[in-house]
Amino acid sequence: MVDPLAQPLRLPCGAVLPNRLCKAAMTEGLGDDHLRATPRHERLYRAWSEGGAGLLVTGNVMIDRQVLERPGNVAIDPRHAASTDAEARASLLAWSRAGTVAGNALWMQISHAGRQSPRYVTRQPVGPSDVQLDLLGNYARPRALREQEILELVQRFAQVAVIARETGFTGVQVHGAHGYLLSSFLSPVTNRRDDAWGGSLENRARFLLETVRAVRRAVGADFPVSVKLNSDDFRKGGFSHADCLGVVQLLNGENIDLLEISGGNYEQPRLLGVSGRSVDAVEVRASTRVREAYFLDYAAAIRRVATMPLMVTGGFRTRTGMEAALASGDTDLIGIARPFCTHPDVARRLLARELDALPAFEQGLHLRARGRLSPASPWLAAKMVNVLGAQGWYYQQMDRLADGRPVDLSRGVLRSFARYWWNDLSKAAQMRR
Repeated sequence: MVDPLAQPLRLPCGAVLPNRLCKAAMTEGLGDDHLRATPRHERLYRAWSEGGAGLLVTGNVMIDRQVLERPGNVAIDPRHAASTDAEARASLLAWSRAGTVAGNALWMQISHAGRQSPRYVTRQPVGPSDVQLDLLGNYARPRALREQEILELVQRFAQVAVIARETGFTGVQVHGAHGYLLSSFLSPVTNRRDDAWGGSLENRARFLLETVRAVRRAVGADFPVSVKLNSDDFRKGGFSHADCLGVVQLLNGENIDLLEISGGNYEQPRLLGVSGRSVDAVEVRASTRVREAYFLDYAAAIRRVATMPLMVTGGFRTRTGMEAALASGDTDLIGIARPFCTHPDVARRLLARELDALPAFEQGLHLRARGRLSPASPWLAAKMVNVLGAQGWYYQQMDRLADGRPVDLSRGVLRSFARYWWNDLSKAAQMRR
């Protein structure tokens, strides 16, 4: 019997992924005070490489060291020598060697946080317009980028992609989802510009398209270039599923090798399987709620217009669900994230048919299962404690793997929430010294 998960996937550029399982991007927070990769990256990615996935995608590698997604990001900012000197390149090379030790692909996710950079990291975030992220006062009002700055950022994405190739990464992913800078240009809520970079969908997509073109020109035709895109922002007036289909049609002509489908942003974190503020939330389709993966129903519609291979990330937990998704043609690659934080060998065990279901600890990571202290609470503060507590729980399991220690499954949500803040605030203070 042919195992669909074990089949290789040939990409348009000619590169071949050895199987259909991908460790999707998760922010690691393991960078040093100079925002360089560390031996902790090496240890973590060696474990994931040996864990059997055909593709590993790194967490956010930032192109602007002044506007980070979180403390501990790796940043490659061509304007600063510390990001590109021999020591920084050596740390990237060590990371890529460890992350490809088992013969898998390792793609660097390149990103700019935009307005989603917290106050304790960035006092002056930037965006398409000065629309502030409204989450309990944790984010400053962004400054609208000038056109010359946008053009410079396009080239910086390309420069970072070249550095990724030169230091041993086998591909790159341009992060155009989850409300970060490129994603915020796509949304009418956050992009209120009236110039060539705002207004119509074609104008709002211009930054993403110009970035993809610049990256492709810089790395050549034989190097994998991927894009991560929201299927929907799930926010009233935001980047809709119809907008997504329009952007996919624009991307069809840009020679990309893989389109990863995700959804949501900080205000509506559907990527984590939960909703955010109820006042501006868009309800997900009923047909989506009955499918195992969060965005698979949206991917089915995208598949009808997309000419490039697709990956869906978020919610896959059973072999049956994964095989059905591949058989339907709605996706070509299965993106898995959180299970790798506690069981780095889940891909190998799936391929060996040693398990049929992945661990789903997120189902028990909440203050209360129901009511005002649950993830569905009408109180935003309660929702955020649940969301960030669960997120912190997984971060801390990654930390332990990166340190060569066993995971700690007994850690609770409230403790994880407190540790999440303590770790990030401590790292932010160290960076400012």
